[in-house]
Amino acid sequence: MRKPVVLITGAGGEIGHGLLTRLAAQDPRPLITLDLNPLDRRLAGHVHREFTGSVVDEGLLERILVEFEVDCVFHLAALLSTRSEFAPATAHEVNVEGTLRLLEFAQREAESHGRPVLFMYPSSIATYGLPDQETKARVGKIREEQWNTPVTMYGCNKLYCELLGTYYARRYKQLAAEKVSGKVDFRSMRFPGLLSGETVPSGGTSDYAPEMIHAAARGDAYVCFVRPDTRIPFMAMPDAVSALLQLASAPRERLTRSAYNVAAFNPSADEIRAIVLRAFPGACITFQTDRKRQDIVDTWPAEVDDSAARRDWGFGPKYDLERAFSDYLIPTIRKRYQQ
Repeated sequence: MRKPVVLITGAGGEIGHGLLTRLAAQDPRPLITLDLNPLDRRLAGHVHREFTGSVVDEGLLERILVEFEVDCVFHLAALLSTRSEFAPATAHEVNVEGTLRLLEFAQREAESHGRPVLFMYPSSIATYGLPDQETKARVGKIREEQWNTPVTMYGCNKLYCELLGTYYARRYKQLAAEKVSGKVDFRSMRFPGLLSGETVPSGGTSDYAPEMIHAAARGDAYVCFVRPDTRIPFMAMPDAVSALLQLASAPRERLTRSAYNVAAFNPSADEIRAIVLRAFPGACITFQTDRKRQDIVDTWPAEVDDSAARRDWGFGPKYDLERAFSDYLIPTIRKRYQQ
């Protein structure tokens, strides 16, 4: 007898740390995970079964399909933005082919046990592509349907996978004699830069914010790779996890979109530096623009319109800028290096 479970891919990553802990506390279904690397011991205790491998491994997915009845997929596995630019073909394989295989997996699971499979997909502000700073300043808050012209492999991957998810949810095999769509309940949110106190930054283009804190807590000098006036939206990781769970539990009939903007605050890089220096007065944080990475960040919106998420499923972050740093990020990261 197969067991109803929740499947989390990329469970060892930044989002996975918080998500696993929250799900283990509030979801009665067993959790199974799929990640390239074994989970941290502190996380492994929350997991019913841990699979080590790749999301593009069809044989591994087949094993999971045979053994478990997957009700819900949190597909977190991805190659992040900076790394994707160095290995675009690998990024496409992981980010697109992996997602396609998971969507097909969810479709087969739903057909097998006769009810839709919820498919939660974290997307990104990298799906946007603004042409220049003048336009960025003029247009203000960006809605979901605007400026979907990404300039990075990661952004292209994420936008295409949003469209793939919508296809599986609404139009899968639409020329078949009988309707087979509607079995994958695909829901996505476009995350801003995510700020985690629990994990070390791992290759995101927005990681200059947490890198400042980590360097200051270690007593290392830090050279920020974007201009001081660089401004993009951010969110504290606990709010990101809450948003995922909130969207996952929202009634299907209330949702008007497949992909939603979410955000909490949008400080400049210099404002972040000032906050870090207040907490670590002896820190050395300077700026030296990496032109190539700056050009990428400049295509992302300074602010997004998340009114659809607030209206449809009650999104509302708890952490504003000051609280995110003073109550969560700085004390959590400081503790890491004092141990």
